[in-house]
Amino acid sequence: MSVASLRHIAVYPGVFDPVHLGHLDLIQRGSNLFDRLVVGVGINPEKSPFFTVEERVQLLREVVRPHPNVEVKSFTELVVQFVRDVGARVMLRGLRTLSDMESEFTMSLTNLDLDPEIETVYLMAKANYSHISSTLIKQIATFGGDLGKFVPPEVAKALRSRVRERKSNGD
Repeated sequence: MSVASLRHIAVYPGVFDPVHLGHLDLIQRGSNLFDRLVVGVGINPEKSPFFTVEERVQLLREVVRPHPNVEVKSFTELVVQFVRDVGARVMLRGLRTLSDMESEFTMSLTNLDLDPEIETVYLMAKANYSHISSTLIKQIATFGGDLGKFVPPEVAKALRSRVRERKSNGD
């Protein structure tokens, strides 16, 4: 694969627990910028997930269906290795706030140390999505709030179902 063709593939990595409208906006915008966009669903050992990796992959596949150049894959290795394995050299990331910028800056420098051939491209969150986070969405779902402004219907349904499961299990 030539270097020129590698630049037309990007990876948008994240935990996506759950995927929300801010993520989907970045996916839609990224799919317009790159010939192929791979959404990489990973794990964060510092967080306890609401959904399994497999469930997150399935939810993402449902909601990205309108974008034929987007595919969803899970990964368990370092993100730079995943990016290289799918044949990309560009990582797509979103920025919501100044605190995002600080953590993304550190992560980007570390990723460059690990693999200097992989670049990170940032897209600013649109203002109406800049306050949305998966953590807040899980809290809204847990306390029975309206999810319609934050997630697609398929994700809202899955969240409500998961909250019912957790309550019936005493979590």
